[in-house]
Amino acid sequence: MKNQYDVVFIGSGPGGYTGAIRSAQLGYKVALVEKYSTLGGTCTNVGCIPAKALLDSTEHYHQAKEQFITHGINLNGELSLDFTQFIKRKSGVVSQNTAGLIYLMKKNKIDVYQGLGSFIDKTHLKVNSIDKETLLNAKYFVIATGSKPSSIPGVDIDKKRIITSTEGLSLPSQPKSMIIIGGGVIGVELASVYARIETEVTIIEYTDSLIPTMDRELGKALYKSLAKLNIKILLSSKVQSAVNTGEQVSVSYLDKDGNVLEITADYCLVAVGRRAYTDGLNLQAAGVETAKNGKVMVNKQLQTSIPNIYAIGDVIDGPMLAHKAEDEGTFVAEVINGQKPHINYNLIPGVVYTWPEVAAVGATEEQLKAQGIEYRTGKFPYSASARARASMDTDGFVKVMVSPKYGEVLGVHIIGPRAADIIAQSVVGMEYEVTAEDMFRISYAHPTYSEALKDAYLMASGQGAINI
Repeated sequence: MKNQYDVVFIGSGPGGYTGAIRSAQLGYKVALVEKYSTLGGTCTNVGCIPAKALLDSTEHYHQAKEQFITHGINLNGELSLDFTQFIKRKSGVVSQNTAGLIYLMKKNKIDVYQGLGSFIDKTHLKVNSIDKETLLNAKYFVIATGSKPSSIPGVDIDKKRIITSTEGLSLPSQPKSMIIIGGGVIGVELASVYARIETEVTIIEYTDSLIPTMDRELGKALYKSLAKLNIKILLSSKVQSAVNTGEQVSVSYLDKDGNVLEITADYCLVAVGRRAYTDGLNLQAAGVETAKNGKVMVNKQLQTSIPNIYAIGDVIDGPMLAHKAEDEGTFVAEVINGQKPHINYNLIPGVVYTWPEVAAVGATEEQLKAQGIEYRTGKFPYSASARARASMDTDGFVKVMVSPKYGEVLGVHIIGPRAADIIAQSVVGMEYEVTAEDMFRISYAHPTYSEALKDAYLMASGQGAINI
């Protein structure tokens, strides 16, 4: 029957489109509902993908300015940045990815409905677009509507001078100065983008460390790295207010000594976290329960309080990561199919795309200490890596924590070149319970950045490093 489906995914971000494709591959009739005009959700349109495009562009600019002369590369004339082209290239990358998603929907015969999805009951969803209303009936629904930026008391986001990461990725011109509230992943990534093109950047972070949810040593090393870009970092500081004064923003904050101070900049970018986004879904009509923080409550099978309705990604508990949502999208499709898939949430890697990159999987050293778990540490600096010296990327280190009893790898933390790619090797090893000895006895190509892992595993196992 028309508009009758086996599975309807609400939200076309990484969780939604991945789950929809997997469901179609399993033989189900699938629909995908998306509120906005393009597919891909936050990650593809105003998050992961455009941010990485800008990060890569600014790293090229920074290298040209700071390192090319050392490589023997001389630029004729003055180095300059075409900010319009800078943003245009990013937009082109986004367009290529969204076009790819449209192709995948057609290839897998997934019907796409553009409009706001709203439950009528547990088996019917109303989709309101600009000019029509469509009623969908399905055996199963999957809520994958993602998240939106949060703010703090005293800071009202106006999307003009007081902005979020969404606006920060598409500014009309290069700002001379920017204040970023929040030193987490989003904050430090966008600080890197603008500082590398010579915007004066100040980060105000409430806790006493950057990227506070990650291993403390990573935060300390990242602080030193960002300081080299002339980023001013104010830790243990609490923002009181942000006021749009017309051409600038004035931000008031308490410093670590309790003094009230004020700074101004062209923009204030708020990066204090994100909240689950379920606005307009009318979850009550379907009987779906939510927690006080707005997140949808699910069981281990990712079922909501209504068995035929599932929820994945940022709308449920857990790290707000695109790859976590992708895993959950596939997981739900296979659960509906009667399979017994598994997700090891402890082994979902976290990545920060600054340069040097930061990546981690497993327990932090602070967590191991708090839990009283015995461990040995192996730490190898990139300054001792031949490959890193060849590329002038010697900042950072690889740090592994290993159980002394069985050699189990408990946590891996990397800050250095291509950390985002290197971490995958440790994820595989930890997933299949490979020991630290196994990890250092396998062959690593020389010279590579990943050799730093081998030496860290050697050192955690009581042996000395052997590579340069």
